[in-house]
Amino acid sequence: MPGRWRCEPPPAGYLADMTDLYPPANDREILRVTASAHTAAAQDVETFLRRLPEVPDPADITEYANLLNREDRTRADRDAAADAAGLTIASMEPDQG
Repeated sequence: MPGRWRCEPPPAGYLADMTDLYPPANDREILRVTASAHTAAAQDVETFLRRLPEVPDPADITEYANLLNREDRTRADRDAAADAAGLTIASMEPDQG
């Protein structure tokens, strides 16, 4: 039977963690998982900054850039999950004009 052994991608919006044995049950659970990932990424930035030498070398700058990139990605994932869960927030920026 064609397609019988084909692997299907995870449902849209599902961010699998290698340690998750079961997929999230709903949008709120996906939001919780993505919020947890964002918190971990932010904590990794803090940990890096605590051990940063007074004069950073190029490797430190590269690591910092990678940590910020990861934090940005996890925040975007969290924001998308919040939107999917109905927690869309209007821009918090003041109106320009």
